[in-house]
Amino acid sequence: QVQLVERGGGLVQAGGSLRLSCAASGRTFSPYAMGWFRQAPGKEREFVAGISWSGGGTYYADSVKGRFFMSRDNAKITVYLQMNGLKPEDTAVYFCAAAIGTIAVVTPKEYDYWGQGTQVTVSS
Repeated sequence: QVQLVERGGGLVQAGGSLRLSCAASGRTFSPYAMGWFRQAPGKEREFVAGISWSGGGTYYADSVKGRFFMSRDNAKITVYLQMNGLKPEDTAVYFCAAAIGTIAVVTPKEYDYWGQGTQVTVSS
């Protein structure tokens, strides 16, 4: 089992920035690709960003490309999501997820472990 804990959510004005972090604990000796998803009220959970085990491969949803950047520190067993130029439509609960394996994946069903989520609210 792997436990994931997200931090860094909050309320920010449009155009502002936030940095989310996700710390993993438990069975962390296996290689894991990591991802960030978000879910707004009344909407399905959607892919935001993914990163490979090595950190060499990153993928982003079109809606966040150029504004959000995902990174990882395997020594700290932590991944980050730097969110810049935030828009009201970015408002959602953001979830961190881990997928067993080394290659970044983009669909929720490919992920094995999920965090509880952290709320991000962007005011206009």
